[in-house]
Amino acid sequence: MEERIVSPNLEEDEISQELSLRPQKLSEYIGQKDCKEMLDVYIKAALKRNEALDHVLLYGPPGLGKTTLAQIISNELNVNIKVVSGPSIERSGDLAAVLSSLSEGDVLFIDEIHRLPRYVEEVLYSAMEDYVLDIVVGKDNQTRTIRVDLPPFTLVGATTRFGDLSAPLRDRFGVVLRLEYYTDEDLKEIITRTAKVYNTKIDLAAIKELAVRSRGTPRIANRLFRRVRDFADIKNDGVISLEICKEALTKLGIDSSGLDYTDYRYLKAIVETFKGGPVGVESLAATISEEVSTIEDVYEPYLLQEGYIKRSNRGRIATEKAYKKLGIKYYKGIFE
Repeated sequence: MEERIVSPNLEEDEISQELSLRPQKLSEYIGQKDCKEMLDVYIKAALKRNEALDHVLLYGPPGLGKTTLAQIISNELNVNIKVVSGPSIERSGDLAAVLSSLSEGDVLFIDEIHRLPRYVEEVLYSAMEDYVLDIVVGKDNQTRTIRVDLPPFTLVGATTRFGDLSAPLRDRFGVVLRLEYYTDEDLKEIITRTAKVYNTKIDLAAIKELAVRSRGTPRIANRLFRRVRDFADIKNDGVISLEICKEALTKLGIDSSGLDYTDYRYLKAIVETFKGGPVGVESLAATISEEVSTIEDVYEPYLLQEGYIKRSNRGRIATEKAYKKLGIKYYKGIFE
């Protein structure tokens, strides 16, 4: 897969920069108003009762702040956080070791929790419900179960694929929050904050332009800001004007709606190769040489949100908006 400037996934070389931009408290967190208000109540109630916060599940497209919220939860509770990813936990013993290392009240953050193997996931059930760890030792008819008590803790799970979570795991989360794409107003506030962190002068018109092209995603907004700042440093004494912003984004291949070459390739495949659809995601993936999971997790959420495509039982369908974006005459299909 080619590198995309508007990919919502976090790249290795961005980790340190992302950390410097992340807010540390709920009061500093921009956007997701409903999620923030509910978390504020739940956290204050847990602190008042001197109890561990109920387990929290955060879901939604990548780049919207799930990891940041997990860190904020631990900060607000004034406890430590241990961060692991679902794919890195391959055996039950790996998860048991992590759980055994927690102290009372700690936050365990599992990113991509939907990718936990099922036999590993089952270890979580008793840990989440009763704060105990059931370990099976021995072989064949000599097996026995040892129960280990765990201190009360809070599991924060993050996923981009809510539907892939098993029902038993979903049901064990007391707090389930969906993160939505950000409004342009929220993104303008985030970009303004980022400019202050980087001590960069930026025009209001440039802030608006960056917000509109950031696909409702703070991570993309910050990435585009850094690339535009590079142009400004070389061409405009470090000041990000509207002209510099537009020039940089055009050279980066980001159009006025935030779509890039990859989005156009996807839309053209539906419209030109499959006559507007419906087309199954497997056929679409084969046509553009991409993984099905990448199409579903990275390409489609924003295109669906903005109304460029529809999903049906028969597959993906390009909308009139997609045809207009591609400059192709639209004929209403029987599946519209």
